[in-house]
Amino acid sequence: MRFPRQLRLLKTDEYSSVFSFRCAVNGPALRLHGKPNGLAHGRLGLVIGRKLAKQAVRRNYMKRVIRAAFREQQQQLAGLDVVVWPRACFGREQAAAVRVELQRLFGKLDRCRASSSH
Repeated sequence: MRFPRQLRLLKTDEYSSVFSFRCAVNGPALRLHGKPNGLAHGRLGLVIGRKLAKQAVRRNYMKRVIRAAFREQQQQLAGLDVVVWPRACFGREQAAAVRVELQRLFGKLDRCRASSSH
């Protein structure tokens, strides 16, 4: 199943605006940046570089896990642009822990919605 285009951050400007909003939450494995987007749905951006995970297979697996967690939490993230930036490469062994961490961090992103007075 494809991840629809309207649920993705696509342009550099969209990523830049989320980073410049300066609302981030951190966990042991992930860093999330958030910004209100004024839409009825949330949008997801991923930053997973080759320096973090050398093999494309690993990068793609990480993206798949994060997208699946985003889909599960979509109602909670309506109206937010979210950029997920893993701090370390993870595989199948850590995927369950990463999903739990993502759920917790998605919950913390509500404060980005509240601080939209920037």
